[in-house]
Amino acid sequence: MKLKEINRTAIQSWSPAQHHPIYLATGTSAQQLDASFSTNASLEFFELDLTEPSLDMKSCGSLSSSHRYHKLVWGPYGMDGQGHPSGVLIAGGENGNVILYDSAKIMAGETDVIIAESDKHTGPVRALDVNPFQTNLVASGGNESEIYIWDMNNFGSPMTPGPKTQVPVEDISCVSWNRQVQHILASASPSGRASVWDLRKNDLIIKVSDHSNRMHCSGLAWNPEVATQLVLSSEDDRMPVIQMWDLRFATSPFKILENHTRGVLAIAWSLADPELLLSCGKDNRILCWNPNTAEVLYELPTSNQWCFDIQWCPRNPAVLSAASFDGHINVHSIMGGSNQAQSQRHADQLPQTPAPPATVNPLKKPPKWIRRPVGASFAFGGKLVSLENPKPNPQQPQQPASHVVHVSQVVTETAFLKRSDQLQATLSAGSFVDFCQGKIDAAENEFEKTLWLILKVISEASTWNFLGYNKEELALKVRYVDGLITQALLTGDFEGAVELCLHDNRMADSIILAIAGGVELLQKTQKKYFTKTHSKITKLISAVVMKDWHDILKTCDLQNWKEALAAVMTYAQPEEFSALCDLLGGRLEAAEDAQLQAQACLCYICAGNVEKLVSCWTRAQDGHCPLSLQDLVEKVVVLRRAVEQTQRSGPTAIGILLAEKMSQYANLLASQGSLSTAITYLPDNTNQVSVQQLRDRLSRALGQQAAAVTAPAAPVQTQRAQPQPPAPTRTQHASALPQHTFTPIQPAMVPQPTAAAPVPMPTPAASAPAQPQYYQPPLQSIPAEKIMKKPIPDEHLVLKTTFEGLIQKCLAVATDPQTKRKLDDANKRLEALYDKLREQTLSPAIVGGLHNIARSIEARSYTEGLSIHTHIVSNSNFSETSAFMPVLKVVLTQANRLGV
Repeated sequence: MKLKEINRTAIQSWSPAQHHPIYLATGTSAQQLDASFSTNASLEFFELDLTEPSLDMKSCGSLSSSHRYHKLVWGPYGMDGQGHPSGVLIAGGENGNVILYDSAKIMAGETDVIIAESDKHTGPVRALDVNPFQTNLVASGGNESEIYIWDMNNFGSPMTPGPKTQVPVEDISCVSWNRQVQHILASASPSGRASVWDLRKNDLIIKVSDHSNRMHCSGLAWNPEVATQLVLSSEDDRMPVIQMWDLRFATSPFKILENHTRGVLAIAWSLADPELLLSCGKDNRILCWNPNTAEVLYELPTSNQWCFDIQWCPRNPAVLSAASFDGHINVHSIMGGSNQAQSQRHADQLPQTPAPPATVNPLKKPPKWIRRPVGASFAFGGKLVSLENPKPNPQQPQQPASHVVHVSQVVTETAFLKRSDQLQATLSAGSFVDFCQGKIDAAENEFEKTLWLILKVISEASTWNFLGYNKEELALKVRYVDGLITQALLTGDFEGAVELCLHDNRMADSIILAIAGGVELLQKTQKKYFTKTHSKITKLISAVVMKDWHDILKTCDLQNWKEALAAVMTYAQPEEFSALCDLLGGRLEAAEDAQLQAQACLCYICAGNVEKLVSCWTRAQDGHCPLSLQDLVEKVVVLRRAVEQTQRSGPTAIGILLAEKMSQYANLLASQGSLSTAITYLPDNTNQVSVQQLRDRLSRALGQQAAAVTAPAAPVQTQRAQPQPPAPTRTQHASALPQHTFTPIQPAMVPQPTAAAPVPMPTPAASAPAQPQYYQPPLQSIPAEKIMKKPIPDEHLVLKTTFEGLIQKCLAVATDPQTKRKLDDANKRLEALYDKLREQTLSPAIVGGLHNIARSIEARSYTEGLSIHTHIVSNSNFSETSAFMPVLKVVLTQANRLGV
């Protein structure tokens, strides 16, 4: 697509890649005249502004010159702080001149713009090139085989690359520095001969030439990536070709590009993509080649005039410029598209003709600079999928490079995972008391210490002395006073004994002794009792006698919450204890004091109320911190297990908030790669959609891991990475896979995946484009024929009879459809257990535990069966039991609830 144009008969050079904005320098071309036959000459600078829709380029500076030019090159010398912020423009003149211009000064309108000048060449300077490694070095070529190497730091003393060995001497039409080895220089002459020089040896090292003697060399360029390859172009109409040479096999060109019908005038090899080579010729064509395949990738639209110079823009690799003999320099983009300004200008020139859309198709293949060199995407379970596009082998450019997709595990929360592992170890070993003690020892504040102390007390079912009321200490205090009372009673001194009791605030003792001491003593004692009981203790005594603790907890001062909780723990009946602790916790949580609000957690822990504990803790802590969530889960897990053990009950129901937190915790574990651990924290007895979705996703992820580990070697089909449609659910058929039925992968069938190094996928055939390859296990349809199963061994047949009988009893009394669906589903899923019994793949410990559960079912002791169930799960391999133990837990829980 044409972007800009300049109306000049001139040669050209782009600003260096380091320079911004982009400029195009033009110099009046030698041996050419424009339509005005003007003999004036100048240097001009134009800015490339692609945000401006006009085709015109803005002139940013000009310089009248007494020279006309054969060649311009713009180097970055001096841009790194050596006084030339826009680099140096080097010009080759028609009288043997090599002139260095300060580009910044010309654009600033200054007059002192020439840095240095030399006329050492004896004829026109037609060849110039700047060394890409040492930008202070410039090579020039002129008549009589003259080649000079100029050092811009010492411009007055050029050197030669070696002796003049060409006989006869001839003009130098091209010079080019090697793009990989800084001391290698190539030159070419119109006769078709090319010479390669080694500046370290200061000598000619090799010559290449075409034996047809019809190769009139007009252009020379090195391969940007392969140090031994170069191309030569011929402007002879009898041989309009581009030859590719490899200096390792320099007897003849190893490839010839043939598509021009007349001589080739100029070539340019893209430094940004070695698969793009430009050429322009006398057939009025500008072609873009892939030199590795000799294929023409793109043809630029041109006028009916020859283009004598063509160049890539170093900074914007998609842009190129072409100078033609019709007095225009056109700027194009090889990316295709349409230009409204170009269409409008065509319409203005031909008003009777409607403006055609100036649309040009882009390249057939995306160029290298817009291909992703690397790519990465996060997947479920903390997996990072990354890829890279390796460089093609320069020795075999047509061979597609192999593509490797890496799948790695990313762990960002190492402290969180470490604590999660410690909790898992505690759950497996059942060492809750030791776990709580460790938390007590590591507590950073008194509140945290007290909280874990309560959990430890609940776990070991010991005495309630954590609030500071120690029975042993109280007993020691009582023995001090008891001795004096004993002495008084032994001597018959009732009045003295009563005084001692009153002095020690032992009112009950004083009244009982006063009754024994007579009416007078009783009256005195009663007076003193009522005098001393003008306090709230009267209400406490009433509560102790009448067992009415609700009033105490509703009206007590919250600053005395410890005393109230201690009294409830001491006197409350077991059936009302939890409700009373909840009542006190609710008052503390509603208080304005933040410290009192935090103490509500202790009350909820005493009550065993997990849901309220979660709610209270969530409000007090940062819910977005992984370690804060780990703190909560540790407390919840220990509390739930302690409640189940102390109350000998099955698992408590999961509330909405707790399910949400457990789901959040499982999600966090999954994001760190702990998939098998994550699925164990998802609650079983909840119907929340988010929990069910996460469970299904984890099961699928575990199933895919198993498939990747256990899949047999098979041919892998090459395919493009396409977005996968969502998997169909159990109750609907997938329209994209009508020949298969979908069955979710059960986590029990999944072995634990092991870490493996990334494996390169097989390389496709050379004829097919190289694409990333992915392995997908083939979907297996369920066979229609009936599969004969082995019988269950006789000694284990009682398990199937007992479990199925229990399910039938539950179905007989269940009334709601949801419960019946659960039981029906459990009946089907227990087949996984029966299959393992048939294959005898279960460990003896698990089989023995299942028989113990069967005996507890026969005795209708379902809570004992649930305890055995918990023990089996805690001490067995997850993959061995996860297919049937959750189902068995549902059956036991329902049987306990229905009372069958």
